[in-house]
Amino acid sequence: MPSLFDGASARIEAALEHIDISDDIAQQLAQPDTALKVSVPLRHDNGEMKLYPGYRVRYDTTLGPAKGGIRFHPDVNVDEVSTLAFWMTMKCAVLGLPFGGGKGGISIDPKELSPAEMERLSRAYIDKIADFIGPDSDIPAPDVNTNPRVMGWMMDQYRIINRAEERAVITGKPVEMGGSEGRTTATGDGAFHTLQTMMERWERDADGTTVAVQGFGNAGQQFARLCVDAGYTVVAVSDSGGAIYDENGLDIDDVAEAKQSKGSVTDADGEQMSNDDLIALKVDVLAPAALENVITEDNAANVQAGVIVEIANGPVASEADATLVENGVQVLPDILANAGGVTVSYFEWVQNRQAWYWDADTVAERLKTRMVDATQRVADRAEELEIDYRTAAYVIALEKLEKAAEARGTSAFFRDGA
Repeated sequence: MPSLFDGASARIEAALEHIDISDDIAQQLAQPDTALKVSVPLRHDNGEMKLYPGYRVRYDTTLGPAKGGIRFHPDVNVDEVSTLAFWMTMKCAVLGLPFGGGKGGISIDPKELSPAEMERLSRAYIDKIADFIGPDSDIPAPDVNTNPRVMGWMMDQYRIINRAEERAVITGKPVEMGGSEGRTTATGDGAFHTLQTMMERWERDADGTTVAVQGFGNAGQQFARLCVDAGYTVVAVSDSGGAIYDENGLDIDDVAEAKQSKGSVTDADGEQMSNDDLIALKVDVLAPAALENVITEDNAANVQAGVIVEIANGPVASEADATLVENGVQVLPDILANAGGVTVSYFEWVQNRQAWYWDADTVAERLKTRMVDATQRVADRAEELEIDYRTAAYVIALEKLEKAAEARGTSAFFRDGA
């Protein structure tokens, strides 16, 4: 099986069949620009000192400073972080944001850490990468197993190192530390706007449309709640503990309460099933909102949903694309549907630079405008070229990156003296 990075890169090859860009740009996007590996020291509560592998990758900065989250997870490695940075490059290009792609992480299980250990780990990571990040070069944000509290610790550590308050260095912070209203729910909000835009385009109603959400973190939970409020029927949700199903629709507030108080969605009322069973449910919309490679060439044929909304990064392996297209499954790709988070991170960065902060309604309105516009552009391009939405999104991203490279004078077009 190809690496995660090789699989992600295959999407560029599919897009290149429909557009002509310079060989220089294709080569530039074939590998990360810069990758940093560090050893992050953590003094555990029992006094033991351990070192954990940490990473920060800048994939491409043609459009602006690198932008991307930091995740704490046992499976973090340079291949995964490079792939996530690649996806962020594409995502920012599709949304028209003035950022390149970056990503970071530490290979560790945060579930085994106390709050004090989490803080020491977060600060130690910034100690190691402080010279690599900055508001004009590389701006981290939260990702899997990190949150506003962690971002607040990281920004504070950057302040200590540099002896100056620089709020724009990190996004996804607590509002009290310069974070933006709406950032916590932004990924779920953005995915919902993408789905709603396409439902209107397809002239389909929410009423009677069934939804299954794989993954019930911030993004999956928010998406599920918005779907219910809009009239969809969310029949199944899952987390790492398993899945629950109710053909008449789940009470999302009850499910959220069960997860918060007891630890898993499986503690709420509903028929128990596995995550694999949820993926294979006969529903109208399937929304994978956990980790990458949930749908692979091995189980793609089992998908019975008509639409997949990729709330997570890379939940569909590239090897599964052909099967889904052949079976008529419409995939709203991660580099579009997942972009709400980085869009509001952009809003936060702008607010930090201006020291002028927007209310929640302003953030929500501007996010919706961005997501609807990007979704319409992807759908229009797909119709124009008669291709799937994922390939159309990559076409738009590559065209944007080439134009930016030409404007900078770094493409073969300008070096040839044209």
